[in-house]
Amino acid sequence: MRRMLIQFIAGFVAYVALLVLSQRILAATEAGTALQVVLALLPILAALVIGWSVVGVIRRLDEMQRKIQIEALALAFAGTALITFSYGFLEGVGLPKLSMFTVWPLMAALWIAGLVVGRVRH
Repeated sequence: MRRMLIQFIAGFVAYVALLVLSQRILAATEAGTALQVVLALLPILAALVIGWSVVGVIRRLDEMQRKIQIEALALAFAGTALITFSYGFLEGVGLPKLSMFTVWPLMAALWIAGLVVGRVRH
């Protein structure tokens, strides 16, 4: 479990570093180039490490904790889908458009809410 935590923290530090680096280089590069696409996606390499460490932690949980995580993730998935689709329809009637960057915080908040509910229930 400690190894996964170290991997998670290292992935997060790498993500922040790659994000800052890519944004600075992007600001200095010509628009519309293939290099910009690569630079824009560079932080995702570190995000993959973070995702892999989360999967590793879930694999090492006991059955009850794994059940709570799966139920929380199911709530986050379904809740995010319903909220984002609903808001998409509302954008069609004049509400301001939201960035795709709002999806992850919403999903994370619903995941945490699902974990709280799951821990109270069990």
